[in-house]
Amino acid sequence: MKLGLFLQGGGHHIAAWRDPGVASEGPQSLKHYIEIARIAEAACFDMLFNADTQATFGADDIDVWKHTTGALRLEPLTLLGALAAVTEKIGLVSTATTTYFEPYIVARMFASLDQLSGGRCGWNLVTSAAAAEAFNFSRDAHVGHAERYARAAEFAEVVLGLWDSWEADAIIADKERGLFFNPEKLHLLNHKGQHFSVRGPLTIQRSPQGRPVIVQAGQSEAGRDLAAATSEVIFTVQQDLEEARAFYADVKQRAAKLGRPPEAIKIMPGVMTVIGRTHDEAQEKFERLQSLIHPDLGVKILSAFFGMDLTHYPIDGELPDPPVANNEQGRQTVIRDLARRENLTIRQVAQKVAGVRGHRVLTGTPVEIADSLEHWFTTGAADGFNIMPATFMDGLHDFVDFVIPELRRRKLFRTQYEGRTLRAHLGLPVPANRWAASRA
Repeated sequence: MKLGLFLQGGGHHIAAWRDPGVASEGPQSLKHYIEIARIAEAACFDMLFNADTQATFGADDIDVWKHTTGALRLEPLTLLGALAAVTEKIGLVSTATTTYFEPYIVARMFASLDQLSGGRCGWNLVTSAAAAEAFNFSRDAHVGHAERYARAAEFAEVVLGLWDSWEADAIIADKERGLFFNPEKLHLLNHKGQHFSVRGPLTIQRSPQGRPVIVQAGQSEAGRDLAAATSEVIFTVQQDLEEARAFYADVKQRAAKLGRPPEAIKIMPGVMTVIGRTHDEAQEKFERLQSLIHPDLGVKILSAFFGMDLTHYPIDGELPDPPVANNEQGRQTVIRDLARRENLTIRQVAQKVAGVRGHRVLTGTPVEIADSLEHWFTTGAADGFNIMPATFMDGLHDFVDFVIPELRRRKLFRTQYEGRTLRAHLGLPVPANRWAASRA
């Protein structure tokens, strides 16, 4: 079983910051993140996962978002660079958008972190979901869904090409001859496409794991196609076991049609955990956090995910069918299906979604949590999980101290790292350099 640890300020529950055990400075404290990273590495997590967005809210939403810590977010590569210096083996994964960045910059940033960390880096490839990002990149409107994914596919093609600029043995460093690298093993990309024209080469040599691991989170049709073609890890939002199995089988089949073996992609749903000595104690912890959600916040967050303003609908009425969204279509579908399956009102859906952003919540004892993870893992729904403690640090300690030993007792999780790179942790092969492979 693969396990990522999802970094998130004071915790993944949206009201975690109000919990007495959560430090107020958590969202932007390096000391806080170093402590998390060291605990996670000692527990042998595969990776730290850091999400990102280039915007927090629209101008009309500030009065609502004042009830959360969501307005604060460190630049992720700066943060992971700092954590690379205080860890040795755990993977370091972060988001960079293909919608508003340029491929050369993304390729260079992640290749640098991969090199400096000794091959522990991963890129979470996303198309921007937050429409407000457009306003920070000299645009008046968000890029359309279809165009975002067309750009993302070409973006990934360029980044992967740039990461092959240097063959593994290109650096000679022959002091006698004064020859630093073999020019035959340095390659220009010379890409010219619909969205990008990039010559190359990259200024970073090939890393110990070949190149950073590609992570992706899309669940729409376009997102699944992109994941099947490029991703090595997929971070999903799944609530229902059968839907998770269907997604798992679908993506693996799409990858197989492209000539990729099923094991080349690890599917890891996000799971928020709330753990107690008894089931009732865990439920009480969760309900206490739920009670701390400001009432104005829930419906507004649900509206953002759903792509429509729900504040004009009766809060105890039925959730309406959404329009086709230009943001997170996959998450929108998950939320709609949850509401229909459990016959939930807008108020009830908002409370479920706002706290954990649509992710699955597991509350219970360590044995109950392990039972659920094992069932999904062994029945074709997941290759592992992105663990989202409701609070940091108490929720993280609960998972590390009680759930991980139970998973190890069942021989479902490692007791030590198999290697030193993220690819080694995930059981992924080192990819061949395209130029070297073409001569083979």
